[in-house]
Amino acid sequence: MKCKIKNTKVILVTALLLVGNIVFAQSKDSIIHFIFTSDVHFGLEKEHFRSKEDVASLEVNKAMVQVMNQLPAIQLPSDNGVQQNKLVQGIDAVVITGDIANRMEKGIQSATKSWEQFKTVFMDSMHLKKKDGLRTDLWVMPGNHDMSNAIGFHRPMSPKKDPASMMGIYNLMFPEKQIKKFDSSLNRIHYSKDVKGVHFILLSLYPDSAERVWMENDLKNVSASTPVLLFAHSIPDVEPRFFQNPNGLHDINEEDKFENLVPERYKDGKDVKGETVIEQNGFINFLKKHPNIKAYFHGHENWTEYYQYKGPDNNVNLTCIRTDSPMKGRLSAKDETQLAFELVSINANTGALSVREILWNANKNATHFTWGKNITISLK
Repeated sequence: MKCKIKNTKVILVTALLLVGNIVFAQSKDSIIHFIFTSDVHFGLEKEHFRSKEDVASLEVNKAMVQVMNQLPAIQLPSDNGVQQNKLVQGIDAVVITGDIANRMEKGIQSATKSWEQFKTVFMDSMHLKKKDGLRTDLWVMPGNHDMSNAIGFHRPMSPKKDPASMMGIYNLMFPEKQIKKFDSSLNRIHYSKDVKGVHFILLSLYPDSAERVWMENDLKNVSASTPVLLFAHSIPDVEPRFFQNPNGLHDINEEDKFENLVPERYKDGKDVKGETVIEQNGFINFLKKHPNIKAYFHGHENWTEYYQYKGPDNNVNLTCIRTDSPMKGRLSAKDETQLAFELVSINANTGALSVREILWNANKNATHFTWGKNITISLK
């Protein structure tokens, strides 16, 4: 009997140690790191880059990825953000919110060539890994240039249509549903990911009425206490031109200049110079219904900014993360030391999310970068 009691004690102590180790492991595993960039615009040239003129997007993006590849070994700054002063160690995902290929106007190369160059840089030259040693995920969404290349545009392009980047993104993100022909009405590029208790929703261009139907269905399986992050190409105060033409045949034409990028038809008027109050309010009503949506990440306007989206009627308060473009930055196009992407760190246990700007060309050097602005928010 005594022997059994001793064994029981040993078992209990061992079990407690194991439980302690499990709790510790869960605590360590609660950290998420991902890189966020946008508008890589293969096909463009950068006017000035590292003492050269008219540098191809292939070279500029490859230089950016060289800096990204260094991140697991770097120490985070002392800024009161998530994991401050600690090594990154692993990157869970790289997120790119569109404009993979530049629109094929004025002698710009085909989307087919641009997609091949994108693969060379972001698949072949990117060597990032997660903390467990597995390859870092690559999450890509389309931008307005990608969609226009696929469906046509109201100004001349050569060729008139080339869906290569749309089809490439689709096949990359849905490997089990490979397509050889792209149909914008059937092949919607939207998906969600769950990482350590955080739900990521990655959208096609903008959360219009059609995307919200899909999101509503997706969120049925997500607890109301689970923090949700949205990613899209467009700004939340979306431009009229993104919507379906409300005029005539509802087509893409030189007179109306609507681009038919999303399925929703424009309701605020007949002109691309109008407002998007009705369209934005549809999105805002969705946000109010789902208060666990905590942040919106986007590109399109091409500079780093962390701001609060208030809506047309100042009745919502959504944290937005806007990022720079390596090729079309509003600031970095003229000052290459302002070239930036974002490193986002989340502590899923505490609910803290930190965004840190990385000025990856601050010293015009392949091996050095500088920390820029930062923000920390709560996901709870």
